[in-house]
Amino acid sequence: MKRIAAIFGGLAVILGALGAHALKDLLDATAMESFRTATMYQLFHAIALVALPNDSKFIWTVRCWTTGILLFSGSIYLLVFDELIGINLSFIGPVTPLGGLFFIAGWISLWFAYPNKTSD
Repeated sequence: MKRIAAIFGGLAVILGALGAHALKDLLDATAMESFRTATMYQLFHAIALVALPNDSKFIWTVRCWTTGILLFSGSIYLLVFDELIGINLSFIGPVTPLGGLFFIAGWISLWFAYPNKTSD
């Protein structure tokens, strides 16, 4: 789990730097904002993965967030790069909200993973 988080976190930083330096002159403002959103969501969820206890009761949270990163951020990266490489990948567009649903499902599964205590 921590290695997955490390990979996603490192890639988010690399892609964020790529966007800030190499892509800023190649992409329009809307595409840059989408790219920033993808890297931000990827990094936030990588950090959240690192913060999770190493416990099997969090497996669904890990699975959902990992899938969310791949579908949400991954589809945005592909949609942004399709503009640069000249391949129409617009059919990938519907994948992005599915990734968002996996992020939400991960947060819900996190709530269920903790025992019900009166102090929470």
